[in-house]
Amino acid sequence: MSVLLCYIPFVYPMEVFNDYWYFLILPLSFGIAVIYKALYLGGLNHFWRHATIMTVQIVLAMVALAILLILFVQYVIPFFPASQ
Repeated sequence: MSVLLCYIPFVYPMEVFNDYWYFLILPLSFGIAVIYKALYLGGLNHFWRHATIMTVQIVLAMVALAILLILFVQYVIPFFPASQ
């Protein structure tokens, strides 16, 4: 009981998704795609197909950006001169 009393959000975050946090991109991108398509599509024809396609596009874009960032940090930044 005393553990719950000393819990302070943002200072001591809960360790629920530490090992699998990257799987949260799927519901997040799906929610963004559904809301975006609901607001900007003229009708509901093929709504779920458009939302699914946008979800896949968001996830693939995030994976591509992560790969590019890893390559940049591993292979480009070491060539920058270090200040002394």
